[in-house]
Amino acid sequence: MSSRICIPTISVSTRRRQSDRCDSTLDKRRLAFIAGMIISAVFLVLAFRGLQPDQFWANLSEVDLPLLLFAGLVYFLAVVIIALRWQFLLRAVKLVPLSALAQIVFVGYMGNNVYPLRAGDALRIVLLRRNHAVPLVRSTTVVIIERLFDGSVMLAFILFSLLFIDLQSEPIETITAVTAPLFAIAMLLAFFLAAKPNLLRRIVRTLLRLLPQSMAAPVARLSEDIIAGLKSLRRPAYLVGAVISSFVTWGVEAGTYWLVMFAFGLELNYAVALLLVGAVNLAGLIPASPGQVGVNEFVVITILTALSLPTATATAYAVVTHLVIWLPPTLLGFTLLLRQGMGWSDIRRAQDAEIAAHGFADRT
Repeated sequence: MSSRICIPTISVSTRRRQSDRCDSTLDKRRLAFIAGMIISAVFLVLAFRGLQPDQFWANLSEVDLPLLLFAGLVYFLAVVIIALRWQFLLRAVKLVPLSALAQIVFVGYMGNNVYPLRAGDALRIVLLRRNHAVPLVRSTTVVIIERLFDGSVMLAFILFSLLFIDLQSEPIETITAVTAPLFAIAMLLAFFLAAKPNLLRRIVRTLLRLLPQSMAAPVARLSEDIIAGLKSLRRPAYLVGAVISSFVTWGVEAGTYWLVMFAFGLELNYAVALLLVGAVNLAGLIPASPGQVGVNEFVVITILTALSLPTATATAYAVVTHLVIWLPPTLLGFTLLLRQGMGWSDIRRAQDAEIAAHGFADRT
């Protein structure tokens, strides 16, 4: 597998344009990576300003390690339920065993944690195609639907938790105000297109008349793959399963946050954990570095200090919680990646394969 995946064509000029598109994509990706690192650095400075190191280390020294290990195991359960949700959304395309999906999800988490621009999502899509012959565009559509479900659940968690918490936080208000209409519109559009596949086909047929003949067939195939990826939203059983598993998996992840609170001896209720999970994951829309370093800590510290926790305690909790949800899936994901016969370089190659699929309308 080459590090730059571009589908060859007969025409030399077409091949040159194809290469130029790949080069342009790579340049944009480098710029996005640099921007993400700068954003993370800014948030790290904001998160750790005014920190008193002695108190910070004192808080770390008092943490209950067995509870942290248990919290890590609970997080594993959350990831497995994420795989179950993925299975519900994929069922209309292809039934893939849960054990296989869980392994791919762990590999994807690892990719997102160590490589920029959510490369883990591309890796999941490519592995699903390689191992289970699911076309790239169809699985990509399902992954986008997953993100819409996640955003909606995060908003629900924030709004629900604020019923039980007296919190005045400008960052949380900003996150909610910006993301709520975006996810609402995107979800409504996804359900509308899923419910009206023939309408989408008519729109595509109209657009095809405006396109050159060479582009008509790829665009038509692309639209049919998108329609197929949306099919699970039209099946009540699959849709209900996806909705329930979405709330359960993030509720279990909130349990991880809550267990870390107990490990620090913090007397905070489960609603605070729901708020943290919701806010942290919505803040994940910010294009920061791999693993959302800096952004994660800033959001957690901002919320906990607004709840009158000392800065040193909030900072220690933020760092440890991020480590608990970052390290275990990263180690397991990389182990599973090696078992797939792949390595670090294949993460970037997976991104290139996904880019090629989008550019040339998945020919499977």
